Amino acid sequence: MNMKKLKVKSAVFFAVIFICCYSEKSKTDLTVENINQFELQSDTLTKRIKPFKAELPTTGLLIFNGILQGEVIATSDVFGKPNNNPEQIFNIITISENRKAITTEEGMHFVPDYTFEDCPKLTALFVPSGCDIYNHINNEKMMEFIKSENEETKYVVSNYGGVQLIGKSGIADGHKIVTYIVGGKEPQEQYPNLKVQNDSLITFVEDGKFSSPNGNLTGYISALNLLERMTSLEHRQFVEQYLYLDWLQNWKINDCDQNWSFGT
Repeated sequence: MNMKKLKVKSAVFFAVIFICCYSEKSKTDLTVENINQFELQSDTLTKRIKPFKAELPTTGLLIFNGILQGEVIATSDVFGKPNNNPEQIFNIITISENRKAITTEEGMHFVPDYTFEDCPKLTALFVPSGCDIYNHINNEKMMEFIKSENEETKYVVSNYGGVQLIGKSGIADGHKIVTYIVGGKEPQEQYPNLKVQNDSLITFVEDGKFSSPNGNLTGYISALNLLERMTSLEHRQFVEQYLYLDWLQNWKINDCDQNWSFGT
């Protein structure tokens, strides 16, 4: 091989190496650029999503298969709102026996944030109702979780059929409670140590650290009432305005053109 051919081959070889390296560098730069762009987009999208902050009080929602999703939504809706600064003032989390997604009675799927084993310290625990609540009262792990949390939490809320879980656990013995189950007669017979109120006369009960509504949208009542206890009347009123509750209480339909209107 003469010197001229060797020089040509060497030039081609180094040209290929340069092109390959430049291409790889371009790919790397493009990948980094894409990652940075994704992070930028994610940061932008998640600015309003509230992270868990250990210094804030934490409201925990017990969830399980067959749960009434409205009770989870009502509580998270109330405690998830900021103050008027606006600043996050609560953590709102869901807890279940394991990390498997649960299915609500209405067919939606919720993935729990924590399990019974790794649940952070709670300030308040909400115990909800479900379509198959009677099976859950035989869940020993759930009973132990409710009992142990009761020793640490400042507040416990029983929504609707959650009285079955509260009653079986025994944590509210001697306290008043209300539920929407045959006027309270059935749970009173099952758990005679509870002071079950007549739900046809009473919608909401507060007794010490325990509070309970008699079901469905009254879950907002229990959440708002506890919110006021944990913050102030002013903050409760701020959240009620945030949720347009005052508008909903006064809505009507204009019969002339079927437009929605509020007030009288």
